[in-house]
Amino acid sequence: MNPVDPVIIAAMITLVDRAVQLLTFLILVRVVLSWVPSVDYGHPLISLIVRITDPILLPARRLLPPVGGLDLSPWIAMLLLNFANHLLHQILVSLLAAG
Repeated sequence: MNPVDPVIIAAMITLVDRAVQLLTFLILVRVVLSWVPSVDYGHPLISLIVRITDPILLPARRLLPPVGGLDLSPWIAMLLLNFANHLLHQILVSLLAAG
């Protein structure tokens, strides 16, 4: 078996961390935007945020549909993102320890 380069593992961990941080930030931005009634969802930047966050929020919304106007899907999505991030960290660290 080939040894695993620690620099590559560290880079992968950093990349995954940054991606999760960015997605979490964009989900929070989307939550704030949902509170503003006059948001133009046709605006290119807002449309980009929606296109990036929809693949994460829509499955979470199917798991827990909004109840009484309260949408908890962003919370579920961020929780699952952080869980997946932690799990991937553990896998990458175990690869590093095995290599």
